[in-house]
Amino acid sequence: MRTQADKAAQFRELHQRSGAFIIPNPWDGGTARLLAAMGFEALATTSLGLANTLGRATVSLDAIIENCRAISEATDLPVNADLENCGADDPKTAATAIARAAEAGAVGGSIEDSTGNPQQPIYDFSLAVERVQAAVEAARALPFPFMLTARAENLLWGRRDLDDTIKRLQAFEAVGADVLYAPGLHDIGTIRTVVSSLNRPFNLVMGFADPTLTVAELSAAGVKRISVGGAMERHALSAFLRCAREMKDQGAFTFVRDMAPVREVREAFAAAKSEWGVANGE
Repeated sequence: MRTQADKAAQFRELHQRSGAFIIPNPWDGGTARLLAAMGFEALATTSLGLANTLGRATVSLDAIIENCRAISEATDLPVNADLENCGADDPKTAATAIARAAEAGAVGGSIEDSTGNPQQPIYDFSLAVERVQAAVEAARALPFPFMLTARAENLLWGRRDLDDTIKRLQAFEAVGADVLYAPGLHDIGTIRTVVSSLNRPFNLVMGFADPTLTVAELSAAGVKRISVGGAMERHALSAFLRCAREMKDQGAFTFVRDMAPVREVREAFAAAKSEWGVANGE
């Protein structure tokens, strides 16, 4: 069984090797195990996926941490935690979420400059930088190399100011963030512009990017890490809603033709269990 330090070293190595890697976003222990059995090398939590499964618009930091724990304990892979704004405005208070994520098993985590307040969705520049710096200091205080991701959320809140987004990312990099992230980038030209302005690894989330882009194209543009956020959970939820609407509106059940056979599902989870057992010396 890998120690947390082993997982941290593996996660850092993924960011240092050539080319981009995919870090998919499971929303519970079961989906985490399936992804691990398929051969993915790291996982990331999704606060949106978690909120959807709980039927809520938002989730608390406590819920985020417990979901992180469930996913971290489900496999032997490095896990990056989506911590949203770390649950607080104050830099020092927000930074405590880093230690909490580490205690839950994560070896990486993010802090974003979104306030959670629709009336004032983005923290002022100076406060945003202070919050990232505090999170970096908290990460460096851990007994293993926790990778801190800093997110600039302008594009998700209608602030189409790319210059300000880049300015924020560069400032986050300057205070020590290990990975930079700006959700909402779509086309390859803009992605290349942002990535070329930075010196540290960049995470692109495909939930907002041009879906025709490939790993090879993103790697050539300089992207290091490719996540999907809540996209897989939303895709699963879309299928669920189609099934429900067919039953309710048409009194029909043709969706059963497309369901995964019981044998296929059992084999997938058996492979996941086997993968977990091998990793843990069972």
